[in-house]
Amino acid sequence: MASDNIFSGLKVVDLASFIAGPSAAVILSDFGADVIKVEPPGGELWRHAHNMPPQPVAEDPYPWHLANRNKRGMALDLKSPSAHAVLEKLVKWADVLIVNTPHRLKLNYEDVLPWNPRLIYADITGFGDKGPDADLPGFDITSYWARSGLLSMTRDAGAPPTWPVAGSGDNATAVGLYSAIVTALYRRERTGKGAHVTTSLLAEGVWSASVSIQAALCEAKFFGLHDRMHPANAAMNVYRAKDGTWFVLIVTPDKLAAVAKALGRADLLTDPRFSDPAKLMANMPQLTAILDEIFCGEPMPHWYQVFNGVHVTFGAVRGPQEVINDPQLQANDIIVPLNGAGGKLTSTISSPLQVHGVAKVPAKRAPKIGEHNDEVLRQLGFSATEIDGLRASGAVPKPKEHAA
Repeated sequence: MASDNIFSGLKVVDLASFIAGPSAAVILSDFGADVIKVEPPGGELWRHAHNMPPQPVAEDPYPWHLANRNKRGMALDLKSPSAHAVLEKLVKWADVLIVNTPHRLKLNYEDVLPWNPRLIYADITGFGDKGPDADLPGFDITSYWARSGLLSMTRDAGAPPTWPVAGSGDNATAVGLYSAIVTALYRRERTGKGAHVTTSLLAEGVWSASVSIQAALCEAKFFGLHDRMHPANAAMNVYRAKDGTWFVLIVTPDKLAAVAKALGRADLLTDPRFSDPAKLMANMPQLTAILDEIFCGEPMPHWYQVFNGVHVTFGAVRGPQEVINDPQLQANDIIVPLNGAGGKLTSTISSPLQVHGVAKVPAKRAPKIGEHNDEVLRQLGFSATEIDGLRASGAVPKPKEHAA
């Protein structure tokens, strides 16, 4: 594939923390943008997430590299008065500024607009920038999952809400913020105008849950929480193979006859308990029990062949260790090499977007704290004497304070 780096020359300043904002910047970097990550002199908390249960614990800071690869690193104390001059030059240099705590940093759009009218200012919030809870802190677990309705629906009947996969809402939101940035860049190409774009974890969560939320908007009848022994539809349920593998099965009406025959149970199509729609609804538990007995009779590789043979939709439920060995991930560049991170961090997860015929930038480790301070400050026009002054004031750390 050609490597024409779609965003070559695009300058991005990432002032956001944790996952959603920084991951939007990662997508831009994957396609060639020059991204400067700005964090406090002591480093961002997410650098240590590999030692924060319930995150999986590891010696290598894998969450940091995942959310900050390909970036240059600056350490800047935005609370220092001397940092204001650096911040102003960064904003003037940038095409895109990504923030997620603008009020605390006094970095609202109105504050930076006079510095750079062409700037794309991208703001990520927990609950939106208006309304009674606009200023509440929000993580993906609280805003994307709990507040949106997703967490109430992703559990079985009788079970309490569970703890969702960390970062899942953040990374979905990152794609949304990236889309907003690209939309604004396209508008700027046409009009020359900058823009303030935003999304929230709540909005992205509601969008993910939108089929059900839209149903609630029109007073649809809900079937309640999923109960695999008493499902609303036995043809859309979770079953278990003989080898213990759980799998999701979705048999659409046009596939029912083919699947029944492939299972060797064409008799189910004419069984009076299931052939009449009203009786079928009443006898879903009985049909589920029959299917349970059928599926526990053979291991998953057998059912893979059966379902594949009739081109029916199914999916084996896999854990992380199984996922990383899935040949589909390598074949589709979902997992790619990671250069320079050290330890066991030899590969990483690519962003989920592909442009055919265009190669992404090879993934490179995330920066150390303040690793590129001098390089960036010189690029912004600061003299050696001015850089020394910034160090003396505490706005940027001294070189010996740089850390991994």
